[in-house]
Amino acid sequence: MVERLHTHGLEELSSAVRYREYLLELISPHCGRRILEVGAGLGDFAVQIDGGRTVIATDTDTECVETLRQRFDGSPNVDVQYLDILNPGEVGVAVDSVVAINVLEHIEDDVTALKNMGQLLSPQGRVVLFVPAYPALYGPFDKAVGHVRRYTPRTLRESVEKAGLAVQELRPVNFIGGIGWWFAVRLAKGTRPRPSLIKIYDRVLVPIVRFIERRFRPPFGQSLLCVAGFPPTASTGALER
Repeated sequence: MVERLHTHGLEELSSAVRYREYLLELISPHCGRRILEVGAGLGDFAVQIDGGRTVIATDTDTECVETLRQRFDGSPNVDVQYLDILNPGEVGVAVDSVVAINVLEHIEDDVTALKNMGQLLSPQGRVVLFVPAYPALYGPFDKAVGHVRRYTPRTLRESVEKAGLAVQELRPVNFIGGIGWWFAVRLAKGTRPRPSLIKIYDRVLVPIVRFIERRFRPPFGQSLLCVAGFPPTASTGALER
């Protein structure tokens, strides 16, 4: 049931074009030429990556993996793989960036997951995380889709550092979305956002959020963006190119 709700949620967010562009704007500047995406879902991030970069799109949900394979069949810059980040095995090549968008909150042992992400990186690589923020916003939807937690900047920093990585950037994003999330999901007791609200948010509020947060960093938000890499003395432990 959790996987089914999660897939439905991905399908609904696929229609939120402006929100997907917003995520790309936040994440893409921190990515190198070779990207591994953990929990790629239906491929909405990977499909936006320009042809000058390569993406290894991975997931543990077999339905998502099959959808990814169909979507990117014949694509020269996207490779689809099944990957469990708690037991990743051999990916075949070190990557410049490991991206996890709304994934880490599903994993009980997030420190091990982060350690394994680090092992997939080249020495100067980065882990780019986008996670739900603030336990006060945890509601029925979070529980229904299998969210173990929502992070604060402090708790996310702690997990990243326990994994042997160093935080390079960590900040809340989507202040307006955080307020809307409280009213639309938590107080409404809903197990999933209504598609009509997603459409309104995408068309009306996302452009406002992008305009404001390009100029000001909010003290609170629906999500956290975190960029991490190896401390100077630890980079030798990474996979070589």
